[in-house]
Amino acid sequence: MLSVMIVILFAMNLIIGSVLIPLKDVANIIIGKGVENESWRFIILGSRLPQALTALLCGAALAVSGLMLQTAFKNPLADPSIFGINSGAGLGVALVMLLFGGSFSAGSVSITGFAAIFMAAFVGAMLVTVVIFFFSSLVRNNIMLLIVGIMIGYISSAATSLLNFFATEEGVKSYMVWGLGNFGGVSMSQMPAFAAVTLSGLIIAVVLIKPLNALLLGERYAENLGINVVRVRNCLLVVTGLLSAITTAFCGPIAFIGLAVPHIARLLLTTENHRSLLPATILLGSVVALLCNILCTLPGDTGVIPLNAVTPMLGAPVIIYVIAKQKKK
Repeated sequence: MLSVMIVILFAMNLIIGSVLIPLKDVANIIIGKGVENESWRFIILGSRLPQALTALLCGAALAVSGLMLQTAFKNPLADPSIFGINSGAGLGVALVMLLFGGSFSAGSVSITGFAAIFMAAFVGAMLVTVVIFFFSSLVRNNIMLLIVGIMIGYISSAATSLLNFFATEEGVKSYMVWGLGNFGGVSMSQMPAFAAVTLSGLIIAVVLIKPLNALLLGERYAENLGINVVRVRNCLLVVTGLLSAITTAFCGPIAFIGLAVPHIARLLLTTENHRSLLPATILLGSVVALLCNILCTLPGDTGVIPLNAVTPMLGAPVIIYVIAKQKKK
């Protein structure tokens, strides 16, 4: 069912937009046939197709990141954005965009453009994740650990605010637009690298299904099964940091998908078994992201709605329901 929904929503992403393109011409453009209006080819291949592919991959990446963090921390509110991982990645991007003018140098090596933004986002996300895992060994209470993550997010946001205060008007505008979230940040020329990194992270997440199931029963039980808990956590750290970094670097800090989608998958499957839960979460994340991208383009000629104005409307009610359901227990 989720796979069919992905196909339908992907097709709708190619059809719906400010410019009305007949379905027959959309199909002809995709298969490489000629069309009467060549500008339609540019719209489909240069804008709508890469946006749909980016939403497909980003939704899966954010959803699986949220699921792995919720399992590792045994906290239903764990998520890259709630734990400050997205804020750390955002701070890294702010340093590059606002302080270093979009590039930085190390000796004779100079990195500019998206490479610089991606590296900065990855380092920022990884640093915050390392701090969270460090505190997880000291703080056993899930609520306290959640508060620690929120505080780290506040610190990152405060540093970003200072950078915005001292930055140029052009730099602040660029960073603000990036922070609204948008699936249109990946061009077709960048898509192979973007897809390779994202799919690598998703494949590693699938490989971790057995250790994740063991962690559900506790660390001691997992160790008795011969699982190296420290190695698994380090792997989770790398995968979550990688997926959070690449999505944040190219699409901005996208909220609620990583937090809400795993819970929707649990409600649909009524199971915690990652053999079915993790693949379903990946597919459902793509479905939600594709749906959000369609909603963003609905105004048509009047403009595009920021992504982070849409995701809370879908994600927040789910989290409220989960909290209310746990309260009854």
